[in-house]
Amino acid sequence: MGEKATMQMLTKCYPKNSLLTVMDRYSAVVRNMEQVVMIPSLLRDVQLSAHGCQVQAGAPDLYNCFTMLKAIRVDVDNGLLPRDEWQAKVAAGKPDEAENEAAETEEAGEERVSGKLDLESQFYLHFSSLHHILTHLTLKAEEVTRKYQEIMGQAM
Repeated sequence: MGEKATMQMLTKCYPKNSLLTVMDRYSAVVRNMEQVVMIPSLLRDVQLSAHGCQVQAGAPDLYNCFTMLKAIRVDVDNGLLPRDEWQAKVAAGKPDEAENEAAETEEAGEERVSGKLDLESQFYLHFSSLHHILTHLTLKAEEVTRKYQEIMGQAM
């Protein structure tokens, strides 16, 4: 039944540029990446190809991309954590109080700005940004999968 449910999720018919289509595609591509990448540790210290460009110093390796893509998929599939749980999760990763104060100050600034902007403009800005980011992350997941398959082809 699990496989049938997955297939149903992938065959939902939304308009091509619908955020739901982009979210479904992202989830499907990351699930595929998780199934293909059987030994994630092989991705350590392997950089994403920059399509003929020099790899940037300090750029995350494929292992970090793999774990980030998986974590984001969980949020896409299950929804956001309640705000206080999310803040606790972020604080656990970054215990610096100065950063928390800076985030609160930025948040207060955003609230002031949001009062000046109309909600429709804000919605469109965030909606289009989310669409763009999910599309970019989907391409990144496809590249991680492809690179892993190349590594495994060389290893065999």
